[in-house]
Parts: sequence; C-alpha cells; structure tokens
Amino acid sequence: MEIEARVNKNISIFKENVKKAQKLMLTEEEEKVVELAKMYASDTDSWVKKGDYVTAFSSIEYAHGLLDAILKINGADPYEADK
Repeated sequence: MEIEARVNKNISIFKENVKKAQKLMLTEEEEKVVELAKMYASDTDSWVKKGDYVTAFSSIEYAHGLLDAILKINGADPYEADK
C-alpha cells in the first residue's frame, strides 16, 4: 500500500477509535491524553496538505499510540470493530 493511502486509512481508523474513547468514562488525565492525540491527528492533516506523507504517517502513528494506550487501559480493544 502506498504511503498516501496508508496515511488516509490510519486517519480513518483513528477517528473510529476516538468514537470508542468518547464512550468510556475517562479520568481528567486520560481526557488530556485523548486531546493530545487529537492534536497530533490534526497535525497529520496539515502534513497531508503539504504533501509530506512521511511526517504525516509519523504523526498519525504517534496519535494512535496515545489513543491505543487509553483504550487498552480502559478495557477497550482499539483493533476490534465497534459493535
């Protein structure tokens, strides 16, 4: 899969995982981490607009890592389709 398509796929997956996080009862600190992840995802959009897909990929992957940790801590599976 070419990097542009991979970045776009990861943005889509990230957005689905944000929806999962919004359904959880998160602590204030966990909410801050989710917001930080959203900021990195927003940075991804900026890099895509500039055509820098390598940096965009790095940014969305970092956002995923933050969000995945919050989901796992709270018993949600970031890799399982929402039911």
